[in-house]
Amino acid sequence: MRNLERINLLKGYCVEEPQNPFNYYALALEFREFDKAEAGKLFDFVIVNFPNYLPVFFPAANFFFEKEELTKAKKLFEAGIELAQSLNDEKAKKELTNAYQNFLFETDLY
Repeated sequence: MRNLERINLLKGYCVEEPQNPFNYYALALEFREFDKAEAGKLFDFVIVNFPNYLPVFFPAANFFFEKEELTKAKKLFEAGIELAQSLNDEKAKKELTNAYQNFLFETDLY
């Protein structure tokens, strides 16, 4: 399936199931390579409207890191780690913590 087809399909899912964070998250992942502004809006939408949707934190933090929005990326890593801990999701917490440590090392934002 081509990217545009997936995007149109996911947009339809967002209309059909507006309370399902996965649809917006998946749409953000599709947009991140060619429409960074739209991807950023979608990541922000998921984080604001579905703050307990843990899967969004790792890719969103990396996305904003790549865009050199370092303060935002740092906050997302920290929020994701905190959420993973509160949900007792040790695997997600470990992955986010490792990525966060690498982020801090690369950016000198201790």
